[in-house]
Amino acid sequence: MAGAVQQQPFRVAFVPGVMPDKWLNRWRERRRDPLDAFLVETHEQRSVLYDGRADMCFVRMPLDRDGLHLIPLYAEEPVVVMSTEHLLSLLDEVTRDDLADVLLNDGPARQAIETAAAGTGVVVVPRSVARLHHRKDVTMRRLVDGQESQVALAWRRDLDDPRTEEFVGIVRGRTVQSSRGEAKEAAPKKQPAKRQAPPRQQRRPGRRRR
Repeated sequence: MAGAVQQQPFRVAFVPGVMPDKWLNRWRERRRDPLDAFLVETHEQRSVLYDGRADMCFVRMPLDRDGLHLIPLYAEEPVVVMSTEHLLSLLDEVTRDDLADVLLNDGPARQAIETAAAGTGVVVVPRSVARLHHRKDVTMRRLVDGQESQVALAWRRDLDDPRTEEFVGIVRGRTVQSSRGEAKEAAPKKQPAKRQAPPRQQRRPGRRRR
């Protein structure tokens, strides 16, 4: 139609380690309008919502919640990534006490893991991030008493776009028939057909006892 205004793509960002494909695919199955999904570094997860790049973002806590809607999704266990030659690699699991005298690398995960692979220090990251940056010269061990990493979906409170509500519904598992913001009403159950009693068998005439 001439003069029609094309709607801007719905933009969803996600931080490393988060795999949003199942939700993005459900969106594409239900809607024909364009969806733009892209990766951002963890330190950008809040700013990407305020600088006009994204409408929603899959974030990793902690995050300043001021001015944001936020829905917790799932938690990930922490692991310690180290060189395959590191002494801690001899352990099956690692505790915080084991890390007391060990250099902990910080900064972007990829760079921190590269530093650990070179034999300098170790890095504590969520398991999905460790898998994302896996290398042959590093190994990981579960940090048994470490704090879990919470993944959530965030968007600005002042964002007026009905598509956000629909995307929230998809993430929460609502079906197409579900109303916005409400749980899907259960379909009326079919009443089981009443079973008719089988016809009584007619008694055959027998001999009467005297």
